[in-house]
Amino acid sequence: MTTALPRLTRLTFHGPLSASRADAVVRRLAANRPRTVLDIGCGWGELLLRVLAAVPDATGTGVDVNAEDLARARRNAEERGLADRVEFAEESALGTRRGPADLVLCLGATHALGKAEPPTAEALRELRRLVSDDGRVLVGEGFWERPPTEAELSGMWPGAAAGDHHDLATLLDLAVAAGFRPEWTETASREEWEEFESGYQADLEVWLAAHPDHPSAAETRARLDRHRAQWMSYRGVLGIAYLTLVPERR
Repeated sequence: MTTALPRLTRLTFHGPLSASRADAVVRRLAANRPRTVLDIGCGWGELLLRVLAAVPDATGTGVDVNAEDLARARRNAEERGLADRVEFAEESALGTRRGPADLVLCLGATHALGKAEPPTAEALRELRRLVSDDGRVLVGEGFWERPPTEAELSGMWPGAAAGDHHDLATLLDLAVAAGFRPEWTETASREEWEEFESGYQADLEVWLAAHPDHPSAAETRARLDRHRAQWMSYRGVLGIAYLTLVPERR
């Protein structure tokens, strides 16, 4: 029997989001008293579950294509007594018919809503379709903190290009063009990034140190070293913005 390698157990959120920022975000979103919540690319749905805990009469749906993450989401919902108020669906969000919802979450998952490169403008228009007129959208989207150099791009993900992301001002302009007004704009700190990236690797780094001769060690070592090198290339260059958006009346 092959033993599964540990995966992402150090992470609370699948992104650079601190507990204190998450608490503030949940308070802000809960103040609008959403009755329905839709989480696009929900992963294990941590923020969705926290919103549901804060709004006892709300129901939620999380959509993702990763079965392992969804299983974790369902376990967490069961443990917190929220399973009867949330559905986690293994399906594509492209063209989803699940809206409109009073609150739509999309954290690091705009690629799930469109095929354009980059997907940002198309995804923001789709988020406007999915949210009710009195609702809110929380979108977490990457942006360039400064223009990347060619050397930095060459060390990032395969095929990385300057056009993969916008700067923050352009990102906000795209949100306005899609039919929103930005209620709140915030960006992840260096500390949040370091906690996320370290947590992303930590399980496997500890495992590898204890199992250097395991049959999976060579592939795991190469993957960890590759990701760390990529992180060092986009560290301080790639940011993530958390935008709380209010739909303009049509």
